[in-house]
Amino acid sequence: MKKKKKLQDPLKVLGRARGYSRKELIQNLPRHKNFTPDLIDKLKKLPEVVLRNSGTPLAKKLIKMMKELNTEAYRAKQFTRTELNDRGVLYGIVLLKHKVMDIVLNYFHMRWPQCLICLYNEDTHKTSVMNEKGVIWESELAFREVIKKISKKRKIMPYFKEIQFSGDKIFETLYKSQYIEERDNPNFFEQMIPKHCYKLPGMRDGVEKRFNYQIKKLDDF
Repeated sequence: MKKKKKLQDPLKVLGRARGYSRKELIQNLPRHKNFTPDLIDKLKKLPEVVLRNSGTPLAKKLIKMMKELNTEAYRAKQFTRTELNDRGVLYGIVLLKHKVMDIVLNYFHMRWPQCLICLYNEDTHKTSVMNEKGVIWESELAFREVIKKISKKRKIMPYFKEIQFSGDKIFETLYKSQYIEERDNPNFFEQMIPKHCYKLPGMRDGVEKRFNYQIKKLDDF
């Protein structure tokens, strides 16, 4: 005789659907600029499977808020143009409307653990700094003043002095080395670098805009 298959609960969450768990939402939603405390009380009343699968208008709203947080943090990581001085201070400008500065700082800290990471937020007009130990503090002083102040307290580091670089030079060199005319794909280019990304500090008036191959060819530069 064939054994009967055990029926599974249709409301049981299997694997990961499009949404997020209740724990993830509770931990991260307070970062969103439109967060209100009553949202936590409401999401606690929703079944896990509803949150995972965007099963109600409220669940959809919460998932959308989470995606907005992740998108903003991701774009800041990818499109922030940074500079490095000979004191080991890595600095740049970001535009963050949500409370994800610590996520972005930690990303650069992981890449440059020997540096002080200094990021100015155009939305709050404040500068956040993370030191080598991962400690973060915030300053309302002018961005350049913060860089000058924290750099004074550090010695000149020969290693960082030797690898001084310009973001523009790096991009231009990379672009010229990777450009292949036969592989032009405007649709993919627009998908990977949407037009609204050019409004971000790292992209604004940057070399990427000059390299829009739908308008010009590389020989024109």
